[in-house]
Amino acid sequence: MDKFLKKTGLIISFIMLAIGGAIAQKPTPPNIVVFLVDDMGWQDTSVPFWKQVTELNRRYRTPNMERLAREGLKFTNAYAMPVCTPTRTSLLSGVNAAHSRITHWTSPNKDKNTDYPDTTLNPVDWNYNGLSPVAGIEHTFHATPLPTLLSQNGYYTIHTGKAHFGSAGTPGSDPKNLGFQVNIAGNEIGHPASYLGTDNYDRPNNGKPNRNAVPGLEVYHGKDVFLSEALTLEALKAVEVPIQKKQPFFLYFSHYAVHTPIMADKRFVDKYLETGLDSTEAKYASLVEGMDKSLGDLLDFLDERKITDNTVVIFMSDNGGLSTTPLRGGKEHTHNLPLRAGKGSVYEGGIREPMLVRWPGVVKPGGVTEQYVIVEDFFPTILEIAGVKKPTVVQQVDGRSFLPLLKNPALKDNGRALVWHHPNRWILAEGPMLHWASGIRQGDWKLVYDHRTAALELYNLKNDIGEQQNLATAHPDKVKQLALLLTKQLKTWNAQMPTFKKNSKAVAWPEDVIQ
Repeated sequence: MDKFLKKTGLIISFIMLAIGGAIAQKPTPPNIVVFLVDDMGWQDTSVPFWKQVTELNRRYRTPNMERLAREGLKFTNAYAMPVCTPTRTSLLSGVNAAHSRITHWTSPNKDKNTDYPDTTLNPVDWNYNGLSPVAGIEHTFHATPLPTLLSQNGYYTIHTGKAHFGSAGTPGSDPKNLGFQVNIAGNEIGHPASYLGTDNYDRPNNGKPNRNAVPGLEVYHGKDVFLSEALTLEALKAVEVPIQKKQPFFLYFSHYAVHTPIMADKRFVDKYLETGLDSTEAKYASLVEGMDKSLGDLLDFLDERKITDNTVVIFMSDNGGLSTTPLRGGKEHTHNLPLRAGKGSVYEGGIREPMLVRWPGVVKPGGVTEQYVIVEDFFPTILEIAGVKKPTVVQQVDGRSFLPLLKNPALKDNGRALVWHHPNRWILAEGPMLHWASGIRQGDWKLVYDHRTAALELYNLKNDIGEQQNLATAHPDKVKQLALLLTKQLKTWNAQMPTFKKNSKAVAWPEDVIQ
């Protein structure tokens, strides 16, 4: 009997040790960093995202993006929305802008439609107050935000920099209402009044603070600290807290750079002036390099704290590079070449973005994927990375996880369709599809729809990345297929089409143009 009890005890001890070992070996959820740049174009980097290095790639110096590309995966067909708020709210909700009806940038002032007056079309009744975690707020889209879900699942959530999720006076204007436990310098504004600490990141009007004064950085007021640097210092301080607690963290690091006002980061500007760039473009390039310096400081910090191996870093921009003058130097609509147009447009220059992902042990270094992805895909991907299964959300999620691509970059899905819908007028200036347009991509084919003229344009992006050869006449069947598909999706999402001023008649659906 004693032998039996002894043997049984040994077996139980082994079982307990095995269970304890399994518990001890359970992997810690990875830290997740989303490093989001404002208004950075696909070509605003020394990292080539095309088949060849271009003159614009040679202009910019982004050694830390180069490092991230060497150590991670490069996405050559990553997409956002044409302007900022739709991208940012899609990232936090997983919902396409056409579906959420947040199709344009939100004003710092509540209940203000930011559409520029148009002579031909009336503005649609879009959700111009932005994203809301609370139901029933007028002109908002109600959703369960990504950081809320991560926080509920053990993550320490940090917001740093530009928010621009909702208008002042609504819950979405404060990142803490969206699930961020820490908020550094984020509110309803869409760009800084100034990048200079000596300006207090402000440019007062008639003695009053500018509406775009950056909040919460008073410790740097009066000091010669550029905004990109101040945000970096504060972000790294904030991350120390979860590191000490041994708690996984989600850092949403959203730079105000490289948005206007285009101001010189004096740490870098001289070298660009010496190359012969005009003053505006030299300042712009210095903003880019200052942003890249911030990325490098973050990567170095992860190394120093020995948490690189368990941290996912995702680099992305919120829309294409600004390409209208006189805000930019040089010739307008050329700043994203070979891509057509820029910010505000559904052409590639307005929506195709530089995207990089590093995850040691999962992502093979130096990889490239040509599979197209879109910003609403970040929501399900990040939840899957964090191990959050079947989250309870109030919204219908449109995005698809790109986690399989991180493990196998060669995967291809040419059947998926990506949709852009911008039934808004962005600015006074006219330009290539800068206003009132929709688009759809499936495989290598892309259809663009001009709301004001009811014109359908067809491009093959594999052969014509610059969208210079309209193939609509040569391939009517493809036009019909994509027009039907675009219309079906927009109707499924209950998307809005603008109406004409002359008769209040709605703009035709794409499918109606071909019939």
